[in-house]
Amino acid sequence: MTSGRAGHAAGRAEGPGAGEAGRRLDLDRYVPALLTFVANKLSHSASATYQRRFGVNVTEWRIMSLLAIEPGIAAARICQVIGFDKGPVSRTLASLERRGLVATQEDPGDARRRLIRLAEQGERLHDEIILVALDREQRLLACLTPEQRETLIDLLNRVHANLPAVTTPSGSGTRR
Repeated sequence: MTSGRAGHAAGRAEGPGAGEAGRRLDLDRYVPALLTFVANKLSHSASATYQRRFGVNVTEWRIMSLLAIEPGIAAARICQVIGFDKGPVSRTLASLERRGLVATQEDPGDARRRLIRLAEQGERLHDEIILVALDREQRLLACLTPEQRETLIDLLNRVHANLPAVTTPSGSGTRR
């Protein structure tokens, strides 16, 4: 994705005499953009693959994969882990339930809350899709050594844990 621009520091003003108004992002080094570009392209290709082969989109797959890890959770937990808003999660769960892929039951501790799990058909579908998902991951990371993969995973987990620095009101940057 090389931009061909000389300056490599994200946000650094480029060109002689460039002031605040002259700042431009170096998209080869600006981490939020790089993460977004990778995530968007991965999501798009995953959705196309999973839709064509299994009849589910990437949002449905993400929810199904979480339900395989944490069966019997509430929709709020899905939103918390995956980072989706309540509306899309609710619509996706309704679609998955209509298709017999998930089942819900009342939470014995709170009658207002529904607990969601994969239905038998959803578990079978999950077990097919995960093979493709893990193969895609292997192919994506094939350019890295095993040590680099571990470093990447560690760094991504650190960045993920640090998201409150930019997602909470107290972590918002100040305008200069």
